[in-house]
Amino acid sequence: MLRTRILTAAVLAPLAIAAVLLLPPVPFAVLMGLVALAAAWEWSALAGLDSRQGRVGGVALIAASLLLLWMFPGVWGAALLVVVAFWVGVAGMVLTWPRALDRVRSAPLSLAMSVPALAGAWLAMVLLKVQPDGGWIIVWTLALVAIADSGAYFAGRRFGRRRLAPKVSPGKTWEGLAGGALAGMAWALAAALWLPGGAWLWLVAGIVGIIAAVFGDLFESALKRARGVKDSGTLLPGHGGVLDRLDASLAALPVVALVVLGALERPAG
Repeated sequence: MLRTRILTAAVLAPLAIAAVLLLPPVPFAVLMGLVALAAAWEWSALAGLDSRQGRVGGVALIAASLLLLWMFPGVWGAALLVVVAFWVGVAGMVLTWPRALDRVRSAPLSLAMSVPALAGAWLAMVLLKVQPDGGWIIVWTLALVAIADSGAYFAGRRFGRRRLAPKVSPGKTWEGLAGGALAGMAWALAAALWLPGGAWLWLVAGIVGIIAAVFGDLFESALKRARGVKDSGTLLPGHGGVLDRLDASLAALPVVALVVLGALERPAG
């Protein structure tokens, strides 16, 4: 499984980096929109919409959300704040699990949560993409999530003893989180070597990005646990579905975008 996971990542990572760095903003927004729609198909099933018509409706909801955001760029800054507030609320749900179980099992509410989660990540990437060095900031953020996740995986396997959130994701440990945080912090500080803003900006962005990524990961785990499934899909060998690969990034991207755009004084929208 680990070998398959590494091979899949080895294929996808260069393609993702090339798309982020080389595509102009509009084609990039379209491509990321298609990725969001693929994730929406899986999210609809996790929300309890088992019929094809129901899942198509979930995809249509995200498509409409992306279209509305694209048509009204003047609201992008406010929308990003709403998305970050949504993830703060998600953190509260995860911390109080399983009291939040009924909310996650509610198909309408679970489907509604897909809008800030999926459209919010898309918006964060679009906002960053049009900034100077924006493509590299997106790549840095995605790498931050991947490095922290890898650090957590190996540290957890070697040192893991105390469960981080046993009722949501029994495999995660505090030792793994610490290992992932250390790896992520090293990467965060490295950003100061080629990105603007100084070491403190990227250290703060790294900290909040890693924290957000943990809750993004745990939130998808909660959705899957509520539905009694292991993976959100089967599209990516070794990783499961699109959501299984992007869950942490969905939360990290908007939070990092808010911190970086605010610090660099490049207003959104």
